[in-house]
Amino acid sequence: MKYTIYQVDAFTDEIFKGNPAGVMILDQNLSPQLMQNIANEMNLSETAFVDISQSPFDIRFFTPTTEISLCGHATLASAYILYQKNIVSKNDTINFKTLETNLTISQRDDGLQMVFPKFKTKAITKIDHFYELVGFQPNKLYLSENGWVIAIAKNESDITNATPKFSELDAHGLGHLIITSLATNDSIDYVLRCFAPKSGINEDPVTGSIQCALAPLWNTLTGITNFRVKQLSARTGILNVNVLDNNVEIIGKAVTFFEASLSI
Repeated sequence: MKYTIYQVDAFTDEIFKGNPAGVMILDQNLSPQLMQNIANEMNLSETAFVDISQSPFDIRFFTPTTEISLCGHATLASAYILYQKNIVSKNDTINFKTLETNLTISQRDDGLQMVFPKFKTKAITKIDHFYELVGFQPNKLYLSENGWVIAIAKNESDITNATPKFSELDAHGLGHLIITSLATNDSIDYVLRCFAPKSGINEDPVTGSIQCALAPLWNTLTGITNFRVKQLSARTGILNVNVLDNNVEIIGKAVTFFEASLSI
């Protein structure tokens, strides 16, 4: 069988920036093992598989090692391909069904607008050996309801200079870790880096789904509802995030890096 696979750089309008995602548009889902094998072969933080025979479209996300329930940049990349290839009219809303929730995506002048769920966070007191494991002492620590530890640093330089010991994070409860601080640049509200060795990803270049917990947390801490966000990975990426009553709105751009035929 021949299939088309795309690699899309998400949360950027420049190739070699943002977060690359694999995208396959299908008329039926492949077996989970085959999807996992393709994701492993792509070796990107996530590859998305979109079954357009269903309404809403079924979308599944795989890292090189495991299936995950929600991914922001691969959702953005998938919607971008659906619009670019005129599978969906640019005037229409895209509806996705993930393993756990439904997502809606639409076109705006400044990019694609994605409506995601909002996740709660709770304060936690401390994590042993955090400084030794990550490279700074956080001012505050939180745990999101979807299992991410969020560490708030005193300044942006702590985020930039952090040197996580990836091989040890998961054993200390930091297998899914976000580090974040207010930004020093006036055009950016907060910055972050994302580490997910538990899912086979040491550092994710740009992470949309964590904004479901992170933006509401920064809203609680600052009173701001509309954020411009920068992820300080080597590739970097920019997101606009709006906190709504029951959801989080994430806006970003994307660009296709390649389109290829896949023979299986």
